[in-house]
Amino acid sequence: MDAAAIPVSIHPARDEGAEVASVCCYCGTGCGVRVRVSQGAVLAVRGDDSHPANHGRLCSKGLALADTVRADHARVLAASWRAGKDEPRKSVGLDQALDIAADRLADAIVRHGPDSVGFYLSGQLLTEDYAVFNKLARALVGTNNIDTNSRLCMSSAVSGYKRTLGADAPPACYEDLELADTVLIAGSNMAYAHPVLFRRLEAARARRPGMKLIVVDPRRTDTASGADLHLPLTPGSDVALFHAMLNVMVWEGLVDQDYIRAHTSGFEALKARIHEFTPGAAAEVCGIPARDIIQAARWFGGADAALSLYTMGLNQSASGTDKNTALIHLHLATGQIGKPGAGPFSLTGQPNAMGGREAGGMATLLPGHRDPADAGDRAEAAALWGVDALPETPGASALELFERAREGRIKVLWIAATNPAQSMSDQARARAALARADFVIVQEAYAGAETLAHADLVLPAATWPEKSGTMTNSERRISRVRAAIAPPGDAMPDWRLAQAVALRLAARIAPRKAALFGYRDESEVYAEHARMTAGRDLDYSALDYPTLERDGPQQWPYRAGQGRARLYGDGRYPTPDGRARFHDLGYRPPVESVSAHYPLKLTTGRLRDHWHTLARTSLARALTQHVDEPWVSLHPEDMRRLRLAPGALARLKSRRGSIVLPARPDEGLRPGQAFLPMHWGSAYMAGLGVNALTHDAADPISRQPELKHAAISAEPAKLTWRACGWIQGDGPALRARLAPWLGRYDYAVVLPAAVGGARLQLGAADAPDGAALEELLDALELRCPDAAFDDPARGVLRRLRTADGAPAAFLLTGDLRAQDALLAWAGGDAAPASLAALLTGRIEAARKRMVCICKGVDEAAIDAAIADGLDWDGLQAGLGCGTGCGSCVPEIRARIARLAPAG
Repeated sequence: MDAAAIPVSIHPARDEGAEVASVCCYCGTGCGVRVRVSQGAVLAVRGDDSHPANHGRLCSKGLALADTVRADHARVLAASWRAGKDEPRKSVGLDQALDIAADRLADAIVRHGPDSVGFYLSGQLLTEDYAVFNKLARALVGTNNIDTNSRLCMSSAVSGYKRTLGADAPPACYEDLELADTVLIAGSNMAYAHPVLFRRLEAARARRPGMKLIVVDPRRTDTASGADLHLPLTPGSDVALFHAMLNVMVWEGLVDQDYIRAHTSGFEALKARIHEFTPGAAAEVCGIPARDIIQAARWFGGADAALSLYTMGLNQSASGTDKNTALIHLHLATGQIGKPGAGPFSLTGQPNAMGGREAGGMATLLPGHRDPADAGDRAEAAALWGVDALPETPGASALELFERAREGRIKVLWIAATNPAQSMSDQARARAALARADFVIVQEAYAGAETLAHADLVLPAATWPEKSGTMTNSERRISRVRAAIAPPGDAMPDWRLAQAVALRLAARIAPRKAALFGYRDESEVYAEHARMTAGRDLDYSALDYPTLERDGPQQWPYRAGQGRARLYGDGRYPTPDGRARFHDLGYRPPVESVSAHYPLKLTTGRLRDHWHTLARTSLARALTQHVDEPWVSLHPEDMRRLRLAPGALARLKSRRGSIVLPARPDEGLRPGQAFLPMHWGSAYMAGLGVNALTHDAADPISRQPELKHAAISAEPAKLTWRACGWIQGDGPALRARLAPWLGRYDYAVVLPAAVGGARLQLGAADAPDGAALEELLDALELRCPDAAFDDPARGVLRRLRTADGAPAAFLLTGDLRAQDALLAWAGGDAAPASLAALLTGRIEAARKRMVCICKGVDEAAIDAAIADGLDWDGLQAGLGCGTGCGSCVPEIRARIARLAPAG
């Protein structure tokens, strides 16, 4: 096929108010959605009642999807390129950009060999995107250097499944949430990270009061607050805990000896190992009472059906594979697998991390769960693709890709649908890699992504809901993703961009291979991919687009017109001897220990209404109303010891970098621990973002970095000059205007505001000069304010501009007392009687933090109602909170438990 003759999928015209069935683009739950469109615009999104993953329910993020659909400056609408690293990028036509990409790839391959090229992809790509990229990398370029950001979240879960059960296949399904007698949640704030599934679990517990919920988490999260037993273990000590639980089960006869003998191997060696992990010994390591370990073991081992749910808290560790393995041991030892309500169930973090693994989109995988280190698997994949052979040299995983780029070994790095200049650990090192690479291609949909600043060539990508294909969710269910609108500008689906470059590259280095990429539409990509699963553990070679259209989403393996809800019910495993495998493994603490200089144990995690690096969720005003700025949480004792008042700026340091953020007390932490939300990077705050502090130590098997554990210090930042400002208008455009201020001060944040527009906070040791303040006034359009109350002698400036009887912009320096009252007014509160009293801080007001964004109920209203004696039913009836998507329910229940009057 000629490189320029790429057929373009034609999106059918949608009727006025037509609905398109698709899938949500956030977590791995895979919720079905109905997208209402008219004249090329998305009007609304609702849950799909017919989709088996969610039965119509959506979380706050899913319900706000329509607000994130943009076709303007918030998006990458055209290609851009720079001829040299010291030059600015300029817009170029898409055809020229594709030619440039092919030229640079061909040059690197010819001059330095195929392993001088690397691909870094995303769990947010569709399976069809993955399939074309994988074929491009291995069958055309000739390298195994292809990996994804799934390496940062799910790789240890993959390794744990393969190590014990023989294949990367979660054996349970969502129905098991309703059928389990004991549920163990480990390393997951499920209420935030998978809220739709957590609501399903809550409903099951309400129907079956005897169900037991055990939550293993260093923090008392909203998930943990509703547990029957919370085990707040020392961060990283999961293996010791699981070994001790197994010790109790063995000692008390709670293991299934018949199952162990018939269906497993290696138990005796593990049994000898766990003798040393008595509850008392584990209590010392884990920092939890031995009686609680015993209780957890009894509930799990004594259950008719025991289900475990786990994610990043286990995975993001240098011993993540061991943690997964030790948890799966509990199921194998008790026979709690392959039956209703039971099994080790890894909850996938991204919407299509599963599909990417199926397509072989990782350095350690080939399509159909094949192994690139296995000559037979390579030969099979090569034959199916129609090439002579695939590369033998092991590929670089995510951290290794960037390290090889930093060393100058990878010359061209192609990044698609992910934002490593925020999400990779040890940001200084990651950015050094991006700077060293000869040529960086970034395929991106959102103009605010940090990685764009490091791109030599930018390709404009389509995103949800502009793409069609398939995704696989956590329960192995394949769903059709359908485009509801056309991509804006020159943006194209990711697989189309990969195909276009592949055709051009083939013309330059291997003309006969152009035929490998002659797909007319995504259905042909899918059909080829599905054929590659034939005869494999995940076999869905008989599942085609027409079947998905007719019968709806299906689970794999899919044979004889039927998917399979649960795996291993017959006790047969995809291992050479058909047995599951126990492993004799010890406990290893986190790589980085605390010390006198770095005495705090830092962990990171997700928030309820935000997603990854905020590229999409920052566009929806509703999603900023629950949490609208980054902070660090510390135990109140640590705050007192460090002389940090609530809200005071703290300087956080690790051995790699430092950031400055406000500190908040959190009694859900233990003394000596710290917590940071993962979402904010250098597009929103001064410095390199949260991952300035994390490190690159990785699991030796899964190669997943230890993002959950770092040693840090905290101290008062001693920034005596402070400023805050806000301006109404288009948030992304205003944040871009204010972004230069992030590089000028030790503390600076530029954020989407809960009341709309954008706001900034600044902090410095000394007040800036007059010229800097004048520049800031210009940025906030406050040269001609409607009110000004300044005190130059004290370095105080108070400026306000209004429009239509409400604030339009303000700036406060030196005296920030009026900030909350101004934002409350901007958010709809009544106008103050006196602007002078307002601006000089004589009117008290509190910014509203929304708990229930569906009904607009803030925490002050909820707390007041609880103090007045309202219970859960009363709050729902009186305020309406918790009656929408339900994402707020765990927090409201926790507030009732904490604040309800005694008696």
